[in-house]
Amino acid sequence: MKIHSGWLAAALLLFALLRYTTGAHWRSAVVAGLFAWHPLRVESVAWISERKDVLSGFFFMLTLWLYVLYVKSRVATPAAGDVLLGSIKDSLVNRRSVFYRWSLVCFALGLLAKPMLVTVPFVLLLLDFWPLQRLQVSGFKFQVWLEKIPFFLLTIVSCMITFLVQQKGQAVATLDEIPLGFRLENATLATALYLKKIIWPCPLAVRYPLAPISTTAFVLAMALLLIIFVAAWLGRNRNPCWLFGWLWFLGTLVPVIGIVQVGNASMADRYTYIPSIGIFIALAFGLQEQAKKTSRSNIFLPLGATLMLLGSIGMTEWQLHYWRDTETLFRHALAVTQRNDIAHLDLAITLDQQDRLEEALAEYRETLRLGPDRYKIHFNMGCILGKLSRPGEALAEFREAIRFDPQVAMWHCAAGSELATLGQDDEALKEFAEAERLKSDYAQPHLETAKLFFQQGQDAAAVDQLHAALRAEPDNFQILATIAHYLAAHENTAVRDGGLALTLAIKADDLSGHIQPMVLDTLAMAYAETGNFTNAAACAQNALELAENAKMKAAGAIQKRSELYKNKQPWRESFRATNAPGEN
Repeated sequence: MKIHSGWLAAALLLFALLRYTTGAHWRSAVVAGLFAWHPLRVESVAWISERKDVLSGFFFMLTLWLYVLYVKSRVATPAAGDVLLGSIKDSLVNRRSVFYRWSLVCFALGLLAKPMLVTVPFVLLLLDFWPLQRLQVSGFKFQVWLEKIPFFLLTIVSCMITFLVQQKGQAVATLDEIPLGFRLENATLATALYLKKIIWPCPLAVRYPLAPISTTAFVLAMALLLIIFVAAWLGRNRNPCWLFGWLWFLGTLVPVIGIVQVGNASMADRYTYIPSIGIFIALAFGLQEQAKKTSRSNIFLPLGATLMLLGSIGMTEWQLHYWRDTETLFRHALAVTQRNDIAHLDLAITLDQQDRLEEALAEYRETLRLGPDRYKIHFNMGCILGKLSRPGEALAEFREAIRFDPQVAMWHCAAGSELATLGQDDEALKEFAEAERLKSDYAQPHLETAKLFFQQGQDAAAVDQLHAALRAEPDNFQILATIAHYLAAHENTAVRDGGLALTLAIKADDLSGHIQPMVLDTLAMAYAETGNFTNAAACAQNALELAENAKMKAAGAIQKRSELYKNKQPWRESFRATNAPGEN
């Protein structure tokens, strides 16, 4: 695994924290090693969008470290009149307050990285129970609880903000969509499966779908969790690390266990980033305490720990093979899970982006079969069918999407394009008009209407639509390039406007970073229309090189235009019906 500084720093901080608070060297090293090299870490470290786990984990460890330093900085009250000891105490008290304040700051930074850290106040109370031994299960210490109030306040604020943001983004599932009873069942089963994956991390997948839960699976999971909890509770005085580790695991899982369901996954490997530490502590420290009665523990426990670490490293390296590319990742998820509509959808999108259209279409259809409520996929399928020159089938998919949600302008515009391809111009114009009504700042329906008007020979009306498109999206480089193309290359002199075409094409090139071959091709057309054939030839050459490097089919057409510019001839096109090149 490639070393990531935040991940490594968190592991080192965890080792130092446990060693400092317990005095146990090798057990602390085992916990830190399992945390660092466990296969469940792969998703958080290898997946760039989940590096927030690594960052939040770093601040989590810093928060705990500073809190422990705050606790350990206590000093006994000096005897009356002892000025020197009083000064020392004042100095230590000031230092304690610094540790406390910085612990709060790191907690806030961790929450900004990932709100899953809302359980930190709970973890601090666990540290007070063991190994700091400031808090007893049967007792109540006002000071211990009072100093957690600022942490709890940060937790409340973070929870409120996160919930409102997720709800506004429509990521939070309603109780009608996913009933509370099912959420509780899934939370119970997921907790048991997380425990299983921590102990035996195979198989792992990037996506786990929500699926019906059998009564047997739920009962077995609930029984397992209760048995472990009862055993840890009964042994709380004799071996407190068992209860500590189990409550750490359960408590830190609460924000992601699905009671508030965000998205449509039943669980995720990355959610174990912090909760798994509790299980590692319970195993490493608990087994050592239990084995003290056995004379052979000095041999078997180090050997077992070494084998666990080596096994984790080996399985981690194996798991990394599935992260070498997106297609491999999602195909592996499909191989180790059942009825995984999420993975089918992700694979379909990946294949679609690679222009493997027939394969993508098959995956979209499988996604719909497993999740028929995913009506937005009809739009994706329609786009693919359009690319495959199957307008009738594409139109049917767009209309199916519109049937589910008639308020999406893009879908009406896409349906209109296929109607125009089928020669149903009047129906196409109705769809374009509806798209314009639904979204006034959407340029595409204006461009599609202009295209249709040009095909019909209504050039003046088409130019009006081009200007309407420009007003709708003046900073969209694709829109600017399309308009510039019409204005620079149209065979009708009444349509052409070389000056405006050049202005729009230059702006489009700037917005696109000077790397889009089709934009540079349009800029060459505009330069040629204004008589600047030197720049036209240079832009066409740049466009040609980029197109050839990208293996674009348009490279041949760009080459043809480049030869015209070298001969000081502009490019002309007829946009009537066939979109065929006209006289130059």
